[in-house]
Amino acid sequence: MAPKIISTEELLTQLDNPAFILLDIRPSAAYNGWKLEDEVRGGHIPGAVNFPLSWALELSEAKWMALLQSKGVVPEKSVVSYGYKGADSSALVKILREVGIRSIFIYEAGLQTWAANASLPMDHLANYEKLVHTAWLQKLVSSRMPDYRADSKPIIFEVSYDGFEDYKNGHVPGAIHFDLASIESSPTWNICSDSDLLQFLLTQGINCSSMVILYGRDPMATARAACILMYAGVEDVRILDGGFEAWVKAGYALENREQHPLPVEVFDRSVPSHPEYIIDIDTTKSLLAIDQSVLVSVRSWAEYIGKTSGYDFIKPKGRIPGAVWGRSGSDPHHMQDYRNPDNTMRSFHEIASNWQQAGITPDKRITFYCGTGWRASEAFFYAYLMGWEHISIFDGGWLEWSQDASNPISSGIP
Repeated sequence: MAPKIISTEELLTQLDNPAFILLDIRPSAAYNGWKLEDEVRGGHIPGAVNFPLSWALELSEAKWMALLQSKGVVPEKSVVSYGYKGADSSALVKILREVGIRSIFIYEAGLQTWAANASLPMDHLANYEKLVHTAWLQKLVSSRMPDYRADSKPIIFEVSYDGFEDYKNGHVPGAIHFDLASIESSPTWNICSDSDLLQFLLTQGINCSSMVILYGRDPMATARAACILMYAGVEDVRILDGGFEAWVKAGYALENREQHPLPVEVFDRSVPSHPEYIIDIDTTKSLLAIDQSVLVSVRSWAEYIGKTSGYDFIKPKGRIPGAVWGRSGSDPHHMQDYRNPDNTMRSFHEIASNWQQAGITPDKRITFYCGTGWRASEAFFYAYLMGWEHISIFDGGWLEWSQDASNPISSGIP
């Protein structure tokens, strides 16, 4: 049976119909808000599920079918697919038939038609421009001048922890290595002192007005660096969605030549300018007593209930009393339940929906914590991209909390 064509008028009437599921099969960057095909407005049709067609070409059949089910694409529902043109949706029909979907519609007019009508609603990630895509970065890389840093143009960093050898083996052209080991300190692995952080920023050529683009091989490390720069007061911090893997997959060039920063003399504001973004243990304790404050554990379920500490170097097990669980997966460190199959950011609607079930909502004061700050940073940055304003990271996390025997510990299923 051939798929049916649905008109703009018909689609508008079905947006709130729970029997219909709308699939946006364009790249995630377009879904988030970037205008990739000169559309009048960026973003997606409200209620649409982020479901790039490229995933079908990269995943095994078993993973693809499991992903469809996780997104609510089940035989009991009618599926409406749209992209930039009808042919894109036609390529998806065969796959949907194979998993038992019989009621399939194609919005053949495409997103450009919808976006061109200002009376039709659209949605987008609030701060999507802070989550850049590979084509945007490639354009920046290919057009800049050799002395771009001297002209206050963007600075690109590859972020890692002691990952200089990987950086030397190939990195985005022009990228400087950003070593997190330079700004974290044992035994708690909190960020370094504010004075040391300021000195690091100056030596890296960063002042408060710099546009800093970060990427890495680990989204957690990249987010950790981003949050620290935001805490310091850098006004424009951006992350390459999908990181190093996305750059390579897109077929863009790498270079092996080490790039060196051009130091600056002043940061032009006090450090930190946003101390509310990364908070200490005393501030965390005070927030626990506030009704509209939520402490969110983004550790694994096994860590949350006290089955494991999650780390070889942390012995106590359990959680901070009162903390809610802000995950939906089981892997202790790699935040796949916050990411798409291609390691880009998961749909912000899905993240927010999972959080809402735990009482994590933007009207509250939200503090994220994990073991030592990396996973919490990734969750924090996604909340920032979503436009949430009252957010922070408890930097010391479970490591610092559990080191003090006087701090209470909870375990088991709440």
